[in-house]
Amino acid sequence: MVRAILTGVVICLGVVDAVSQSLLYEADFRKRIDKNEWVVEAAPGGDSVMYVKDRKLVIDSNGGVTVWLNKRLGGNIQIEYDRTVLVEGNKNDRLSDLNQFWMARDPRSTNLFTRQGAFEEYDSLQLYYVGMGGNSNTTTRFRKYDGKGNRVLLQEYADANHLLKPNKKYRIKIILQNSTTSFWVDGECYFRYTDPQPLLEGYFGFRSTHSRQEISRFTVYRLP
Repeated sequence: MVRAILTGVVICLGVVDAVSQSLLYEADFRKRIDKNEWVVEAAPGGDSVMYVKDRKLVIDSNGGVTVWLNKRLGGNIQIEYDRTVLVEGNKNDRLSDLNQFWMARDPRSTNLFTRQGAFEEYDSLQLYYVGMGGNSNTTTRFRKYDGKGNRVLLQEYADANHLLKPNKKYRIKIILQNSTTSFWVDGECYFRYTDPQPLLEGYFGFRSTHSRQEISRFTVYRLP
């Protein structure tokens, strides 16, 4: 695998300027996971479960898991959600891996949903990825997967301010506008990248491994 740090990454601080938006999608985690809208890929042989409780999607996993939104996204969009890593003494509780894929596509297949949750299975995809609090909460990394097996490292943090805190609800925002994508946490821009070869369409997925997490208030907006 190639691990390189590209130039052209800007670390930006502040708050996103208000812009006109139109709602494209809003998740309704009221009763159960809608299997027509969400595709779960979980590593076999474990007891990982995904369910809805108190209007939240709960991912309770002892192995690798990806939960894909079954909607191909493209153009200028903004994805928002609340997400919490739970550490309360349950068997899968571990402070790690608030991770996400976006603009994911398989250059070799029209069907993206063919994997079983092992992290290395996704190396062949094209996508953007942030692993927040990865490696047992020691790193927060931003990568681009090029579809050729290379997981190109764009930027990373290892300081406590950019790692996870237990049971803290984070407001995550991902913005794609023209050739620039950015990743925001509680109004602070962690990563911003203007891509010379931007990924302009694809799928969004929640990603984690061996943890218990809650997700709520998931929306996707169209931007100008």
